[in-house]
Amino acid sequence: MDKRFKEVPAEELRAYIDPESLPFENTASLDPPKEKILGQLRAGDAIKFGMGMKENGYHIFIAGPPKAGLTYTARTYIEEQARKEPTPPDWCYVHNFKEPDKPKCLRVSPGRGKELKKDMKELIQEVQKRLSEVFDSEDYSAREKEAEKGFEEQRRKIIDNLSKIAKEQGFLLQISQVGMVIIPATEEGQPLSQENLAELSDKEKQRLKEKSDALQEKMKEAVKNIRDAEAKLKEKKSELEKEVASYVVSQLLEPYLEKYKQDKEVVDYLKMVQEDIIENLADFRKKEESSQQHVLQFPVPQKEMALRRYGVNVLIDNSETRGAPVVIESNPIYPNLFGTIERQAWFGALFTDFTMIKPGVLHKANGGYLIMKALDLLRWYLSWEALKRALRDREIRIEDLGELYGLFSTRTIRPEPIPLNIKIVLTGDPYLFELLYLFDDRFQKLFKVKAHMDDRIDRKEDTVLQSAQMIGNYCNEQHIRHLDKSGVARVLEYSMERTEDREKLTLELGDISDLLKEANYFAGLDGTEFIQGKHVEQAIQKRIFRSNLVEERIKELVEKDIFWIDTDGYKVGQINGISILMTGDHEFGKPNRITATVSVGREGVVAIERESKMSGNIHTKGVMILTSFLKERFAYNKPISLTASLCFEQSYGLVEGDSASSTELFALLSALAEVPIYQGIAVTGSVSQKGEIQPVGGVTRKVEAFFDICKHKGLNGRQGVIIPEKNIQNLMLKQEVIDKVKEGMFHIWPISTVEEGIEILTGMEAGTRQADGGYPEGTLFRKVDERLTKLAEIVKKFAKETEGQKSSNQEE
Repeated sequence: MDKRFKEVPAEELRAYIDPESLPFENTASLDPPKEKILGQLRAGDAIKFGMGMKENGYHIFIAGPPKAGLTYTARTYIEEQARKEPTPPDWCYVHNFKEPDKPKCLRVSPGRGKELKKDMKELIQEVQKRLSEVFDSEDYSAREKEAEKGFEEQRRKIIDNLSKIAKEQGFLLQISQVGMVIIPATEEGQPLSQENLAELSDKEKQRLKEKSDALQEKMKEAVKNIRDAEAKLKEKKSELEKEVASYVVSQLLEPYLEKYKQDKEVVDYLKMVQEDIIENLADFRKKEESSQQHVLQFPVPQKEMALRRYGVNVLIDNSETRGAPVVIESNPIYPNLFGTIERQAWFGALFTDFTMIKPGVLHKANGGYLIMKALDLLRWYLSWEALKRALRDREIRIEDLGELYGLFSTRTIRPEPIPLNIKIVLTGDPYLFELLYLFDDRFQKLFKVKAHMDDRIDRKEDTVLQSAQMIGNYCNEQHIRHLDKSGVARVLEYSMERTEDREKLTLELGDISDLLKEANYFAGLDGTEFIQGKHVEQAIQKRIFRSNLVEERIKELVEKDIFWIDTDGYKVGQINGISILMTGDHEFGKPNRITATVSVGREGVVAIERESKMSGNIHTKGVMILTSFLKERFAYNKPISLTASLCFEQSYGLVEGDSASSTELFALLSALAEVPIYQGIAVTGSVSQKGEIQPVGGVTRKVEAFFDICKHKGLNGRQGVIIPEKNIQNLMLKQEVIDKVKEGMFHIWPISTVEEGIEILTGMEAGTRQADGGYPEGTLFRKVDERLTKLAEIVKKFAKETEGQKSSNQEE
């Protein structure tokens, strides 16, 4: 190939990191990085701002690529700050004595929830013991007997008085278990028999009846007085019980009131407990019963069930938490977020109470930070909607899903909502953030802080050293081998390969961390102390080998001439393009034969892929630019009248992107000028309407793909790839390609205009437009211009003949 064309020097085909330039022997000798997150100044500032803004609505969305370590970044920034913040209170659920179906929540000082539970258990046990002792004491029995004695005296007095009145009227008062009865008596004081009663005259009988009725009224009055006395006795004994119990409970409760005086809600609860104990002393005076009630497989004494209401359900215990809690939730289903109300079987029915309330991560992270992947959360619609409602109302409601959505109406408890003070941190793709921002109006109001993660950083001396420190820190955290300087150098080169930019290092921490683990495996097989450059290279090559089966099959088809790719000779209207194929975890270049044909017509440039609906919008745009280029260069004195078709030969999938638009243009110009193109050259690059060659992606993989084909078919020293000049800094070619370039067996030509490219491909001067709009004789553009003029004349002549034929037909 003519040496006058500019080539990319071999030293610019790849960026190297010289291991000897690194100021350390291995990563084990490096100090820990000052900042645990590298190159995320923008995102770090946003996260710190979001953490500092305590107002509602300033929750954080960390947006970035999947392998950028979004969750790791969030946790690293947040945990550091969270340790400096106050520890949130404990939360407990207790029985609500006023509304039993609405358990009451208690805010308790951090770490004291367990103490309260223990203290309440001890208090109730002590109350049981002391009350039993007091009620069984001689002093209490004496006071109780004194009250009963007074009642008996009053009762005896009432009965004696009634008996005396009955005797005076000739009657007897008899008392039995059934009650009191007044019967007639003889003069001797004996009950009057039925025979004697029958012998009485009617007048005497009437007199007895009147006296009996009067005495019955007296007896009723006496019974009423006795009952009143009994009621007073019962009331007196109750007052005595309450007086004694109140004194005992007050004494037992006093230390706890003093202990929890800083927790007002606990103090109020303890006072309600005191009142309830006094009102339900019978529960404390019950003897243990021999019969047991059974719940599921375990027996529960009835007395224990009665005293269950004095228990404490410690929902959140922050006794071991230092600072604000940081919780990461990977499965944000509704029960995991908001908690659940469990149930137990009780004689065939489901039973629940406040002790069966279980917390969710919102409770655990309350007063701190909750980190979740946005996509994980959005998979559960109920969770997402309920979370937005909780953030809006600033409270956590534990609700039964079935009851909430009307699936069933079984009566259950409704725990009092717990105030919510939390910072939600979601991580996800930037595109997901845009969708939520545009289509979810509440998302805009709740997630006002966007922390946009970068995926690359400038390669400088300080960033190279910081990257090495990060690698060393990761090795320490994961307990894997450290890297020597050759290993670090190869990892940094791989980092540049990932960014496709020699001036940038990748910030996709997930990819780098996986590479370090894999290199550590191969270093282990070698039994070396440190991970060396060869181990990193082996890990990279093995990773490619595990994923490049499709690439190898395509290469095999090309080598067998099943996929046609020419690497020598000249052909008109045919050129080699290079596309990028992706198989999920692997990307590779694939050479394509692109052909162009030109004929008379007015349809313009037609892409067969577009007509067959096998191309995307961006490719269609690139084809339309070709027509604009032809108009801009050659339509100065004539209309562009042609039908040209472009085709990716042997393409059976979707064609998308504009990186082959310059390639298609070169094939079209060759077909128009009828000048052959050398087939040992492949081309990549997009083109503008003005004929400028624009940079594209994947240039390294494209060059290497065409080199592999040329190597198989035989290198002849004339083959190579044309790339946009702006893509030189993106080259990170493998050493084999660089070696052949140094030997002059393969070439990389950078171009910035269509003219430069067509001259390399055809060996003919492109030509510069002259003052009259035409091009110099003997140039390629002159041939194109002449061909377009000829096509325009044919179309014009054909149009006149057609018009004349129509006129003749009309005259006839």
